[in-house]
Amino acid sequence: MTPLSVTWRTSTRSGTQGQCVEVRYVEGRVEVRDSKDQDGPALAFPAVIWSKFVGSAGAHRTNA
Repeated sequence: MTPLSVTWRTSTRSGTQGQCVEVRYVEGRVEVRDSKDQDGPALAFPAVIWSKFVGSAGAHRTNA
């Protein structure tokens, strides 16, 4: 997996309503947080597990 960044980012497909999650890559893990609660908790996943999740979600996505 290519390192993302230590800064939080949202998907380019996210709207401007702030109802999404943000992710960042830190020391071999990916952290995920609610964009509406930036001071709140973040979930942390090993980078390899996050990569598998994203790949699986993309494989099952439909263009609605």
